[in-house]
Amino acid sequence: MSSQLYSDLLAQSRALTEAEPDLIANLANISALLYEHIDDVNWLGFYLTRSDDELVLGPFQGRVACVRIPFGKGVCGVAAQSQECQRVEDVHQFAGHIACDSASNSEVVAPVVVNGKTVAVLDIDSPSIGRFSEEDEKGIKAIAEYCQSLDWSGLQR
Repeated sequence: MSSQLYSDLLAQSRALTEAEPDLIANLANISALLYEHIDDVNWLGFYLTRSDDELVLGPFQGRVACVRIPFGKGVCGVAAQSQECQRVEDVHQFAGHIACDSASNSEVVAPVVVNGKTVAVLDIDSPSIGRFSEEDEKGIKAIAEYCQSLDWSGLQR
C-alpha cells in the first residue's frame, strides 16, 4: 500500500464525517471506506470500549466476529490496554490470540485514545501472513488518530 492511498483515505474519512455528529454512523462509514480500498483484508472494523476493561464489537465489514474482548487478551485487547498499535505478521504465533475467524493470518490494530483512555480500537485482519507493512501501520494509525476527533461523548458504557 502506498502512503498516498492512506493520505487519500484519511482525507475521505474527514470528508465523510465532518458534518455528521453521530459516532456510530461515522465509524460505519469509515469501516466501509477502508474495507473497500485496502486490498487483501477479510475483516475491518471497530471494537468499542464499553466498560473499563472490555471491548465490544462495533461497526465493521466482514464475517461474523467475536463480540467481547477483554483488555489485555488477543491482539485487540493488547492494543487497547497498551494504547500502542499492534502489527502481527502471523497471528498464530501471537500469545493469547483470539481466533474469531480461522481465515485470518495477520492483523494490525490501532487504538483510539481520547483524554488518556482507550475508547476503541481499529482492527484489520488479512488472510495473508505478513500482509501489513510498516507503511500500512502508519496509515492505519493516522486514521485511528483522526477518529479521536469524533464525538465520543454519546458512547454509552
